Amino acid sequence: MSEDQLLLGDVQVGQELPELAIEVTPTTVVLGALATRDWRPMHHDKDFAQERNGTKHVFINTPHNAAYFERYITDWTGPKGRLGKIQFRMSDSVFPGDTMVFHGKVEGTGTDERGCGWVDLAIRLTVDDEVTTSCSARIAVPTEPGDNPWKRKGSDWQPSPSS
Repeated sequence: MSEDQLLLGDVQVGQELPELAIEVTPTTVVLGALATRDWRPMHHDKDFAQERNGTKHVFINTPHNAAYFERYITDWTGPKGRLGKIQFRMSDSVFPGDTMVFHGKVEGTGTDERGCGWVDLAIRLTVDDEVTTSCSARIAVPTEPGDNPWKRKGSDWQPSPSS
């Protein structure tokens, strides 16, 4: 990587991203709900979560989950990595006491007709080796040190691949 900034030439299909492990606490869950303005009680009230939802504790909400995926991706790419598209499917909840572990793999690389460098990722979030969320993401990365995907606007920004 060039000075903490990933360049397209640094990336290979099949490359594994470094794992990221995050310990989840009740505070983690509640702060995520507050930050996303999600006032639903299952994200801050343990009794409600257990009695009304039948879960073991409060749990991380969807926008907070998305934010963790974005963090994982941009920690890897560096500050000029620009998320173009993300899709994820939650299959289980994440609770206080869990350790979230993010795993990623490069599924594809290339440049579009405007010269923007793209990396396609497959990411999974596991707790105790069980997948709780699977994710696919498309992220723009610089093709050379002077390139910056954040400066692309209008027709120069094409996050969806051409058909």
